[in-house]
Amino acid sequence: MSKWNAPNLIAALDESKGLTDKGYTFLDRDQKELFLSWDGLRAEAMKRAAHFRKYGLKKGDRVAMVLPDGEDFVPTFLGAVWAGLVPVPLYPPLSMGKLDSYRDTMVAVLTKAEPTYLVTLSKMQQVLWAGLTHVKSLKGVITAEELKAPAPEGVSQDPAQVSDDDLAFLQFTSGSTSTPKGVAVTHGNLRANAWAIMVDGLKSDSETDHGVSWLPLYHDMGLIGFVIAPLFHKVQVTFIPTMSFVRSATLWFETIHRVRGTITFAPNFAYALATKRTKPEQLARWDLSCVKAFGCGAEPINSGTMRTFVETLSKAKLNPNALLPCYGMAEATLAISFIGMDETLSTDVIETDAYQKHRTAEPVHLTRLAEGKAQEVVNCGKTFPGHEVGIFDDEGKRLADRRIGEIQVRGPSIAKGYFRDPDATERTFGGGWLKTGDLGYLANGNLYIVGRKKDLIIINGRNYDPQRLEWLVDEMAGVRKGSSVAFSKPGAASEELIIVLEARTSSQTELEALKEAVKQRIVEQMQLTPADVVVCPVGSLPKTSSGKLQRSKTRQQYLDGTVGKEGNRTIGSNAEKVVLARHVAMSLLGRSRHRARRVVEHALEVRTVTDAVGKLRLASDYFSNRLTRLF
Repeated sequence: MSKWNAPNLIAALDESKGLTDKGYTFLDRDQKELFLSWDGLRAEAMKRAAHFRKYGLKKGDRVAMVLPDGEDFVPTFLGAVWAGLVPVPLYPPLSMGKLDSYRDTMVAVLTKAEPTYLVTLSKMQQVLWAGLTHVKSLKGVITAEELKAPAPEGVSQDPAQVSDDDLAFLQFTSGSTSTPKGVAVTHGNLRANAWAIMVDGLKSDSETDHGVSWLPLYHDMGLIGFVIAPLFHKVQVTFIPTMSFVRSATLWFETIHRVRGTITFAPNFAYALATKRTKPEQLARWDLSCVKAFGCGAEPINSGTMRTFVETLSKAKLNPNALLPCYGMAEATLAISFIGMDETLSTDVIETDAYQKHRTAEPVHLTRLAEGKAQEVVNCGKTFPGHEVGIFDDEGKRLADRRIGEIQVRGPSIAKGYFRDPDATERTFGGGWLKTGDLGYLANGNLYIVGRKKDLIIINGRNYDPQRLEWLVDEMAGVRKGSSVAFSKPGAASEELIIVLEARTSSQTELEALKEAVKQRIVEQMQLTPADVVVCPVGSLPKTSSGKLQRSKTRQQYLDGTVGKEGNRTIGSNAEKVVLARHVAMSLLGRSRHRARRVVEHALEVRTVTDAVGKLRLASDYFSNRLTRLF
């Protein structure tokens, strides 16, 4: 049982006063450390809260944040919360060549969130103003550099008073830019999920545990899992810059070894990437026996990837029981289920025919996998005390064990809904259960995830999960790992399977051979013939801000004939320099227009006030004259 039990995030931060021995450590791109104790974090949050209040911001106002570095992001986020504001984290521009699509996404999100101000770096606003001028609610930009200055005199630094139902922050889900949905996370949700993660799930100890994370802080796993939940229970964390992990994935394991990390989490793709890049000499040097939880979630878990990871890292003294498959989503604040801390990776082998035809999970012997007659599903464990998971069919009927349907969840961690979107809230949160949109089943109280409902491929009456087809393709030589997309399109008699992938070769002969090899592998393993295989350049397929491939957008691009034409994500080409220059120019113009508009609005306000004062004087004179006549 944790000795820390604050009623909300503000109280958790306030009880940090005087705690100077532990806290958060932020690494920069050169691996230099910036340590911020719990007490220091509280002081920084209070200072930033005063700056926010100086601007006239009051409880409930939204503040958008585009801050790529943890040492800026964390105290600013907590400063906004301390002041009773509602932070809206946004991902920063990841590629200069994609600024147009970034601007459109940012404007769509900000239009929905209606923030009063946006916080970003001074240099970054030179690009962002190209879009900010289109956000009517926005009064201006506050720079991160300004928030680091001493607190303004005469402005309150007292903590805001909040209730469980008050909004803590908005978590915008990645995906379509046309209909962004902001998950409304309350203070009560955060407390409940932080307890579920740190106490019920991880059995954390503030004296001995040490988190390590490279996850982006603008997404739920990085923000809640490694900033908010550890703060509630005073577990120290070391933060690696996300881009440092992208450039050198093994820095993750290196840092864990160096700081003796005990808790870390990442999506499936990160385990595959980091394991692949690990060298024998590193394994001989590392000691990962300190880790008690290598959590894996945020996307479907590949049992083969997990086994390879455990086998490879066992050479660095990794305990196999440290692997912790889990399941969660932003609408549930974060975590929904964990396997037990004393359990190891386990899977369920189910008959493919029964799954595809009858939506049942019939257990069969492991040997059926080699015959292509079965598929393996990872056990994602049980939900937490006070929470409940159920499986439902399309008519809303609750299903028995080993019947496959939509996973639904209820409990104190479930978010309030989508911000100012009652229709979407009713569809997803209505009826007392969160409809996750994921397909799965229960067996002996354990949850197994088989796929995403909207992505399910149905061909000739059989159900196919796209990720299982994608995993087959990812394993092939010449295919860029984690860059395959499977979906269907209407055909003459039935839906037809389409495979789109990124290849590491540009040789036309090799590309044609790869296409045929992919078709052959799908036929052999799934008894299914792709109608088309499309090979694209590296970095050209659409991804979400969290780095996940977008199936629906890839499918639409395929149908439009534009798939693979987004261009490479690397920075530095002449085309990207042109795009950057254009956005800087647009930002200068946008900022000037915004200032002009604010001057006009201020002048109108002054005129309105002046007119009102004049009318009050006239009224006062009128009544004075009437009173004089009466008496």
